[in-house]
Amino acid sequence: MKNSVAIVTGASQGIGRATALRLAQDFSSLVLAARNDDALKEVAKVVDKAGAQVLPLSLDLREPAANKTLVDEALNRFGRIDALINIAGAVPQVDILEMTDAQWDDGLALKLHGARRITVHAWNALKESQGSVVFMSGNSAQAPKSAYAAVATINAAIVAMARAFAERGIRDGVQVNSVLPGPVLTNRRKTYMEKYAPAHNMSFEEAMEKFPAQAGISRYGQPEEIADLMAFLVSPRAKWMTGSAVRMDGGEIKGI
Repeated sequence: MKNSVAIVTGASQGIGRATALRLAQDFSSLVLAARNDDALKEVAKVVDKAGAQVLPLSLDLREPAANKTLVDEALNRFGRIDALINIAGAVPQVDILEMTDAQWDDGLALKLHGARRITVHAWNALKESQGSVVFMSGNSAQAPKSAYAAVATINAAIVAMARAFAERGIRDGVQVNSVLPGPVLTNRRKTYMEKYAPAHNMSFEEAMEKFPAQAGISRYGQPEEIADLMAFLVSPRAKWMTGSAVRMDGGEIKGI
């Protein structure tokens, strides 16, 4: 995929970082966005060593103006956009009766509205390149629970939004899909398990060890496995695949 440009948001850590490093194998240029400037620069160094041109942008994508800035900077630097992968967004896992309006608003601002605004701003460039968009959701979209109601609600909204973009994309030649990971071993997962352990009368180490079996899976997923899926979805091999919500969760969700 020579002379191709991909934007990855949330690229400073976890699945976003793994996706940036994986796409450096396929794309000639990457635009990476995240709030953590120091971590983002470290990822950019690795991408640069891999041989891809890289433009790191430290932005808070909850701010409407930042989304346009991201797209404008990408076009000013590289002149085109071939793929957009919307990963940025962390939603607190709080019981539905305890979730505050501010927490709901913050989760929606970044993961849902931030991704929506970026996609809208990038659409004409993606239409011109006949490019691809991937939205990060999560398997909780298909199995909401009270303990993480906001996560599930926002993830489900992302799946619906991705399908709406995909329907428009059929007309415009833009491919759009969403990805629904299960428990992936990232720092965010470890932070969640620090709260999970005492709530279930376990040590952190015990909780980390026992959680996969309790979730009905054989092990945690790895960020690189999700990154490989992302790379496939924005590759020429997946061009007829659009409007799909692809679940990759080790079989945690048992429904059809």
